[in-house]
Amino acid sequence: MAEMSKGVTAGKLASNVQKKITRAQEKVLQKLGKADETKDVQFEEGVINFNKQLVEGSKLQKDLKAYLAAVKAMHESSKRLHECLADMYEPDWYGKDEMDSIAEDTDLLWTDFHQKLVDHALISMDTYLAQFPDIKARIAKRDRKLVDFDSARHHFASLQKGKKKDEVKIAKPVSLLEKAAPGWAQGILSAHHVAQTNLSRNQAEDELGRAQKVFEDINEDLQEELPSLWNSRVGFYVNTFQSVAGLEEKFHREMGKLSQNLNDVMIKLEDQNQSGQEGTNNTLSPRASGPPIPKSPSKEKQASGTTNGSSDEAEMPPGFLYKVKAMHDYGATDGDELDLKAGDVVLVMSHENPEEQDDGWLMGVKEAHWLKKKDLKVKGVFPENFTQHL
Repeated sequence: MAEMSKGVTAGKLASNVQKKITRAQEKVLQKLGKADETKDVQFEEGVINFNKQLVEGSKLQKDLKAYLAAVKAMHESSKRLHECLADMYEPDWYGKDEMDSIAEDTDLLWTDFHQKLVDHALISMDTYLAQFPDIKARIAKRDRKLVDFDSARHHFASLQKGKKKDEVKIAKPVSLLEKAAPGWAQGILSAHHVAQTNLSRNQAEDELGRAQKVFEDINEDLQEELPSLWNSRVGFYVNTFQSVAGLEEKFHREMGKLSQNLNDVMIKLEDQNQSGQEGTNNTLSPRASGPPIPKSPSKEKQASGTTNGSSDEAEMPPGFLYKVKAMHDYGATDGDELDLKAGDVVLVMSHENPEEQDDGWLMGVKEAHWLKKKDLKVKGVFPENFTQHL
């Protein structure tokens, strides 16, 4: 006899083959309607929900991985775009250092966004789906054990039903032996048949008890786990999409700030370019730390040597610094803010309380209103990045 690997004996192998044959025969009899099948409608509904949950979870995992791949692709595209800009950006242009810093911060922001999506969404998704294969295997095992239980039940019932027929078969040879054998021989033959019948019945009953216990143990566990797993999907979906939404909100908020900073650098570079043009020469002027702050009217008069009195100063509001032009519409959202339309010229003034002035906001009054009314009743604050320095 050939040696069986890993401790598998010929007897064990034969037993497994016999189980498969018995199950196949039982399923055929059930399909033909010659044997009844144990049904559990509630459990079958649980299996339907389990399969639906597995399909939905697998699809979510697939789409989440596709989303992460898209984030990775956008990161690479953004990085190449900023690298291209850095390569073209000449050292004497305005904001070279700021532009490099923006590119670096943008790259770090994309990297952080992708990693947090992996940590807070994808890993959680993988953990959630990892429990399904084991439960799926146990459902399949329960189905097999149910067939074994039904088969043992039918076998025992058939032995019980054939009890009377066995008694008739036992009585017949006894009557024949009465003519050919002494009484003691007849008794031995009868006892042998009775013992064989009782042994088969007892074996069938024991097998039925074992099959029933194995089935009920695994069935009881699954009856508790399947509804619990089905209900867990709500909390999991909520946590997953809350994590994704929160990470997206923070990422786009931070990215918006970097984009605004880059836009500001581009606007000031354009200003530098325009102020550096001489005739048809489009060469940019050397990079400065920022646009020059215009002199006040009084200082301009002193520099130009004019002696026309304090008449031009009187044309400007107190604390006047310089003029700006609105490049975009801005709708005021508070009572102390200034409504702007693209093209409006605003007279920028010093803030009454400099310590209360917010970064990126200026105080001023529209030039058209000032020239007409000469009052500051409608002065207000407005975002600097919506305007261009004149």
